[in-house]
This record gives sequence, C-alpha cells and structure tokens, in this order.
Amino acid sequence: MQDLMTIKEASIWASKYISKNVTPSNISYLIQYGRIPKNGNNGNAIVNRHDLEEYYKKNHETKKDRWKKQLGNDLNWKLSFSEYKESETTKHVHRLHPYKGKFIPQLVEYFLDKHTDKYKNKSFFETGDIILDPFCGCGTTLVQANELNLNSIGVDVSAFNAFISNVKVGKYDFNDVRETADIITKKLKNFQKEKNNVEFENRLLDELKRFNSEFFSSPEYKFKVRQKEINEKLYGKEKSEEFLKIYYRLIDDYKISFKQKKNDSFLDKWFLKIIRDEIDFVFEQIKTIQNPETKKILALILSRTMRSCRATTHADLGTLKEPITATYYCKKHGKICKPLFSILSWWKRYSQDTVKRVIQFNKFRTDTFQKCLVGDSRTINIVAELKEKNPEFGQLIQNKKIAGIFSSPPYVGLIDYHEQHAYAYDLFGFERNDELEIGPLYKGQGLEAQQSYIKGISDVLNNCKQFLKQDYDVFLVANDKYGLYPKIAELSNMKIVNEYKRPVLNRVEKDRSAYAEIIFHLKSS
Repeated sequence: MQDLMTIKEASIWASKYISKNVTPSNISYLIQYGRIPKNGNNGNAIVNRHDLEEYYKKNHETKKDRWKKQLGNDLNWKLSFSEYKESETTKHVHRLHPYKGKFIPQLVEYFLDKHTDKYKNKSFFETGDIILDPFCGCGTTLVQANELNLNSIGVDVSAFNAFISNVKVGKYDFNDVRETADIITKKLKNFQKEKNNVEFENRLLDELKRFNSEFFSSPEYKFKVRQKEINEKLYGKEKSEEFLKIYYRLIDDYKISFKQKKNDSFLDKWFLKIIRDEIDFVFEQIKTIQNPETKKILALILSRTMRSCRATTHADLGTLKEPITATYYCKKHGKICKPLFSILSWWKRYSQDTVKRVIQFNKFRTDTFQKCLVGDSRTINIVAELKEKNPEFGQLIQNKKIAGIFSSPPYVGLIDYHEQHAYAYDLFGFERNDELEIGPLYKGQGLEAQQSYIKGISDVLNNCKQFLKQDYDVFLVANDKYGLYPKIAELSNMKIVNEYKRPVLNRVEKDRSAYAEIIFHLKSS
C-alpha cells in the first residue's frame, strides 16, 4: 500500500479505515488546522498514510472505548449517530438559525418513526398522530414530525423560540423570498456607498493577508503550535500588538467610528456603530414587505446575520466576554483576525442558504399540522390557545388527543434561553418572559434550584396530561446528573419504563469532554 496519497486518495482510505464517510474537505481540515502535517506544495498537498492512521488511532478508533470507560458500559453508541456528517445532522431547515442546546433530528426520528431494532422493540406512533413538545426550543420535533407524517404542537415561553420554530415549518413563495432578499441586498450596497467602511475593510484585509502570510503561515504554524515548537500565547500576543499599530493607522486614515452613543441595550453594547447602522437599515426594508411569510423569514435571516456580526472574537461567539473593536490574535484560526465592519457578506450568504434549505425541506414535508404557541407549559390550555390560531388543528387535538411527547426540557442552571437571543428581542420587540423559564442559568444549580426545577417540570407534565391519550408515550431528553427525573416522574404520576443513555458527540461548546444524556421513556403509572 502506498504511503503518500493525494487528498482525494486519503479520503477514500480514511473512509474505509474508520467505516465512515470521510470527504476530501475533512482531510483538508485536518491539514489546515495542523492535525496532520502537510507534504508537498499548496497546489498539490500530499498526505502520509502513517500520519493519518496515527491521527485516527488517537481520535477515532478508541473514542468509543474511552467514553464508555468514563460514562459507563450502558452507553448506547447506536444513539450517538456517529455515522452522520455534520451536514446531515443540520439538514435543511434545522440550520436556519443558531440555537444552544438543541438535539439532532436523527434522535427525534429514531423514536417517532416506525422502525424497530434490538433497543427499540416496538414503534410508538402511527401516521397522523399528534406529538407535543412543551419545551419547543427551535422546533426540531415539529420539523421531524412533519417529515414523518405526524401532526405536532409546540409550546415555549420564549416568543423568539416560537418564532424560529414557526418559520422553519412555514410555507413560502420561494421566488418572492429570493427576489425580495436580492432587492434588499442591492439597497444595502447603495447605502454603503455613503460610508467609507467598505473601502477601509478592504485595505485592512490586504494588510491582514500580508501580515498573516508572513507570520502565521498555514498549516505549518498550527502544526508547530500543536507540536509545542511555538509558544502560541506569547507569540500571538507579540504579533497582535505589532499589527495593532497598522490597524490604528488605518482607522485614523479612514476616520472610522466604532462606538455607539449609548450603552443601554444589547444592541448598543455588542455591535459596532457601522454594523448597527446597517442592521437598522435592513430592518426598515423588511418592515415594508407586504407578504407576511416573506417578511417573517427575512426577519429570521437578519437575526441570524446579527448573531454572526456581534463585536466579539471568533472563540467567544457562544459566550460573549467583552465587546471587541480591534484586531486580535485568534486562537481558533491561528492568525490575526478582525471584527466585522459590514453585515453584507453574511446577509447575502444566509439569504441564499435559507432559500436553499426551505426548498430542500419542501421536498420532504407532508400535509400535516405544525404550530408552536408562546406560553407557559405549566398552565397553558393548548386546545383553547390553538383554536384561536388554527381552529381546525385545535379541534383535531380536542377530538383525537395527543399521542405523546418528545421534548428536551431545559437543564438545571445551564442556559438563559431569552438572553442567548437578546439581540433579536431588542430589535424585533418581542416580549420577554425570563421569569417563566424553568432552570435558568441565573438561578444556579444548587439544592433550591434543583427543587424548583423538579416542581417546574412535573407541573408541565401534569398540565399536559389532560391533552394526552390514555396510553401515551412520553420521551424526555436530559442530562440528569442530579438524579431529578425519578422524582419528577413520581410527582407527575408517571413511571419511567425505559432509559436510553446516549453519547453526545457534536457539542457546540468549547468543552469537548465525554458527555452523555438520557432519553427517559415515561408512561402513566
């Protein structure tokens, strides 16, 4: 067997070696980020089979064993869905907007579809059944229920979460969405002509390209960092300070203004003034759109764009430490990076991507009901609320009853669900219901927070039971590290009939340590 391979040959070899589809892009990523050394020149990269084999031995072959050692032999690796690429776990509309804490669609499919295997020995739902998600989040259950010819109803205390969910399952005039987005793009370009930030950014990019090429040559630099031949922290700090002289000179040349006049809201604090001006301009264009469905989906595109344009480092997109207005050494990319000075590129990219994704979903969607309501699942009257929004669907639930629940309740003290989309609440004016969140981050994970969580989740289940069939099936996805769900089941007059413990492989947080969650299957006690 030859030792030196092209990227394409390496992808074919790796696919056979780890029994999973490895694309040329995956191999290029390993080279680019210094996971394996590159041989040959930039135009004809060559991979040494021994380097690739060593990488997979450390990072793939033993991962299952390592995780089982840390998390227990009861770990159900089948439910890791490790055979799926990232593009498949974020298929079509599931990637219309970022959202912390969502589960992958394959997990929903596994429990909602009709297949059986040695772990799932019976199917739980039939075509036309109604599924409830009382913690709807970004609507994964609703979308997958639709694909499987099931009706679904969601409830969420966050108005923006409900907005995301309903946009995902909405029906659109694709041409109108595309053409309207293009019109706004052209208007934004004209708006930019009145500014000098585009010319400034182009000059800055030229300087960055020259500087990074000289001092952070990729992938050699990243490989040396991984081999500890370079002290990344000291070298990055030194070169960052060196480039700042160039950066501030350009700011003076172009008279760029960054800070907004006030610092009262999320929009004021986390967006450069030139970015905020463009956001406000696009939002004013969206307000004039006549087609309500087109207006909604373009508003979601703007929200997705805003999230990518916050004044923070690439490494802190999910955590937001301090607003940044200058260039910096980026540990994520291994070079000097910059804040954004225009939303145009992201707006164009997300507009095109969104149209593509809703068209893809349209090929799979079924003629079933899907709706997410804004409300508190502990008290909401689902039928009454739904009859106001969709009388036909409301009547169907009243007559047929809900067959079961598939949901991922919030975890104790992990996420503030309103705050993660604070920019959207500020711009769109959605009413916030932070006080209704169960287990929010600000309440912590202490005993009092745990007791409050137990009561909150059991109150939700007790309220929802009135809308369920007598022989219902409830599936709750949770990382129950405090052992709260047996008590939740007891207070809900339910019994846990099965537990499926699965590894969570593709987490978006920085912590990539072994992590598992349990799917609790509950029925009436």
